[in-house]
Amino acid sequence: MTDKPPPRLDPDVAWYYDNAPEESRLESGTSQLEKLRTCELILRFAPSSPATVIDVGGAAGGYAFWLAEKGYTVRLIDASPRLVEIARERNAQSEHPLESCAVGDARTLDEPDSSAEVVLLLGPLYHLVDAEDRLTALQEAMRVLRPGGVVLAAAISRWASALDGMSREYLSDAEFASVVEKDLADGRHRNPARRLEYFTTAYFHLPEELGAEISGAGFDLDGVFGIEGPGWILPDFDERWQDERRRSILVKVARKLESEPAVIGCSAHLLAVGRKRDAARE
Repeated sequence: MTDKPPPRLDPDVAWYYDNAPEESRLESGTSQLEKLRTCELILRFAPSSPATVIDVGGAAGGYAFWLAEKGYTVRLIDASPRLVEIARERNAQSEHPLESCAVGDARTLDEPDSSAEVVLLLGPLYHLVDAEDRLTALQEAMRVLRPGGVVLAAAISRWASALDGMSREYLSDAEFASVVEKDLADGRHRNPARRLEYFTTAYFHLPEELGAEISGAGFDLDGVFGIEGPGWILPDFDERWQDERRRSILVKVARKLESEPAVIGCSAHLLAVGRKRDAARE
């Protein structure tokens, strides 16, 4: 598999991933809770290894290499050439290498039909601001999955920037407060000042909306789950995470509340799980 032509990427999104340290994001702060819980959910719903995983939007391989270590065959695709190059450098040194690392577009995957048991979409849906583009990406996931295969699709909660702004006191900045107002109104997050801490162009989902998009693409919906629970907004998160007992409480609460409709959206990230129907088993 070779790199496809550069994806039709929003210039602000391209700038962000050229400058933000996405390759190390999952190793610090509240992203550690995000990673732990995402890994839990992947293992809960994905078939056991060996199986083939296409990690679409896999960045520098934060989940891909973890899955390869567990015996999965993993093909990584990302829209950022910089992050794919880092993944390739890591792959050259890995004891459990990925099958491939390529630049590509979630809407036009360079993958054969029915060639994987799992498709991860842990980033593309929130950078595809238009609903028709998200549908196209989900349909591509459907195409490359084998019957009975699983898609795990992440989204950012509609309320993430409001909660983050409250926790980190960004809402005292009138510019950020204006961004949040627009997020809450229609889910379209913009950061015209290109301040890295304010993220970049994205779509923020309502939990029920994410589920409807998975079902609308033809998948059987297993569920929509809150990944982090409410613990990520605590201003002393880092201190709690360093203490084993307090860290276990953060994780336990996230697990207990993951499917509670009233609080799913308090998580920064949502994860929807869908299955491709297997007509032979119906």
